[in-house]
Amino acid sequence: MDFTTGGRLEVRITPDDVGKRVSVRLVTEDREPGATFTDVVGVLTSWTEGTLSITRRTGEPVRIAESSLVAGKVVPAAPARRRGPAASAPELDRVAARAWPPVTSEPLGEWTLRASGGFTRRANSVLPLGDPGMGLDAALRRVTEWYAARELPAYIQVSTGAEGAQEVLAAELESRGWVREVSSRMEIAALAPIGDLDADTSAVTLSRQLDDAWLTRYQRSSGEPSPEARTVLSGGPSVWFAAIGADEGGAPAAIGRCVVDGRWAGFTAVEVAPERRRQGLAKAVMTALARKALDEGASAAYLQVETDNGGAHALYEGMGFTVHHSYHHWRASGEDPR
Repeated sequence: MDFTTGGRLEVRITPDDVGKRVSVRLVTEDREPGATFTDVVGVLTSWTEGTLSITRRTGEPVRIAESSLVAGKVVPAAPARRRGPAASAPELDRVAARAWPPVTSEPLGEWTLRASGGFTRRANSVLPLGDPGMGLDAALRRVTEWYAARELPAYIQVSTGAEGAQEVLAAELESRGWVREVSSRMEIAALAPIGDLDADTSAVTLSRQLDDAWLTRYQRSSGEPSPEARTVLSGGPSVWFAAIGADEGGAPAAIGRCVVDGRWAGFTAVEVAPERRRQGLAKAVMTALARKALDEGASAAYLQVETDNGGAHALYEGMGFTVHHSYHHWRASGEDPR
């Protein structure tokens, strides 16, 4: 990356560039011959008292002493993507929220407060897409009060690493003592190649109805599924449930869920019985769901997977999915995460 003008390294960023995506080069040893340099790319989230904070695409904050900078410049807000459909982070976050609708919601300016009896962080967190209509501190007080009234910990879902993401909000939450917990990836792909996969879908059954057999395989519904879980799973613009066969206990060998919303098909809850893994069942479930979504006019696919789920990443990468952005759930400091 070129930082030079006329052959000289230059720092071409200032505190006025907070909120912009930047690339900087810094020296990691004394400024002497043989010094080691490193580059950092991300959103400049603060520059105070001689220290810069830059949030990487993954959501990791990097703090840099101003005195260590040797070069820096503003770069485009998001890199060009060579594969997959074009979309901003807010567009995808809104689509995903419609596919996982909460039992209860309330607007706070342009933010949405969501609660579902504690069933998943996604359905029990704030989606902060826009202006809350008041100062941040006042908005955070309102958030914590709203969740406390429902006996739930206060979470805010914050995206990083794509056009329209919220690195500055993440830095503001961190500065106020909020704690970043689980991080996930939003992955996207063209839908048609998934429907064209060479997968045996003959054993896959598709249904509009969420039944008890499907729920016995779903890992988040240990024991008797809550009414809130049933409501969230059944909600969305056009919902399909897939299942393959049944084991001796009556649970399907594999399941999946797809929500079609305009051009997007969102895949969730793709699970396979431990003893039946690596037999192509997840691929078959997703292929069958993709074909149904194509029939309904969808052309793009997305899914959400936790960052540390290496097995799932390998599966989805093999099906053509690439990482679009990351999102993180921030919890109010001192609250019980349950």
